[in-house]
Amino acid sequence: MPPEARPIPTAPLRLPDETMGMLLGLIGVAIFSLTLPFTRMAVAELHPLFVAMGRAVIAATLAGIWLYWKGAPLPKRGDLPALAAVAGGCVIGFPLLTSIAMQWVPASHGAVLVGILPLATAMFSSLRGHEKPSAGFWAVAALGTALVIVFALRQNSGSLHLADIAILAAGLLASFGYAEGARLSKSLGGEQTISWALLLSLPAVLPLTVWQWWADPAAVAQASGKAWMAFAYTCVFSMFLGFFFWYRGMVRGGVARVGQVQLVQPFLTLLGAAVLLGEPLQGEHMVFALGVIATVGLGRRMQIRR
Repeated sequence: MPPEARPIPTAPLRLPDETMGMLLGLIGVAIFSLTLPFTRMAVAELHPLFVAMGRAVIAATLAGIWLYWKGAPLPKRGDLPALAAVAGGCVIGFPLLTSIAMQWVPASHGAVLVGILPLATAMFSSLRGHEKPSAGFWAVAALGTALVIVFALRQNSGSLHLADIAILAAGLLASFGYAEGARLSKSLGGEQTISWALLLSLPAVLPLTVWQWWADPAAVAQASGKAWMAFAYTCVFSMFLGFFFWYRGMVRGGVARVGQVQLVQPFLTLLGAAVLLGEPLQGEHMVFALGVIATVGLGRRMQIRR
């Protein structure tokens, strides 16, 4: 074959790490954004304790299978505190508190309240990294917190519902777990981080799941396929696969950069609540969601120094 007729070898298309990280993070955020609507759907027929702890049991089972298949080594002793933080915040705290709250408030209401989560994650990440947020950062954080509290007060005729406090506490726990998980993922890997955290939580969540099952077997037996489908989503996607995309995205593209895609989560949750639950898209929800997201975006631009 003449030289001019030979095909020119082409390298396979490879996206830059930052772009791939953003895409992976966006998939993770899209998965997480449906957690509140599906949780509300599940707790309509199943006990919130069963929903929260049961999803951790199923996800831990999947994590154990994945770790065995990969032949993953045991985590180091120094990794255990961070894994405990991920387990306490993301595996137990956030699911339990939001499952309780979703009995009383719509998923669209919760979407606005958890919109502050990225800013809280940045705060914990900076503090754990021995960095000092600037006065501007703290001012923006206070403004974002004030916005979600004003929203909750307006929605509840001037008083804070216990469900609001539960969701805000859930957001703080999850943000601490996110920050610790992102830090640990750089050395352990995102998949192993969430998998070992799930297994670490199993001694606590398994007895509670079994106890709740036996305490009210009729509710479990009579739950509809719709409730079980929602429960299955929280087990497989919210508690397991979503973290694979999220943590890997942050490792590939950087925590600060990929964390920006979390800004779209409240709007995806509002849309998911409208489609899955028939909750109306209210103008007030959209306005406050925009306000919260604006403060998060501004807060990420504020100086954080060592």
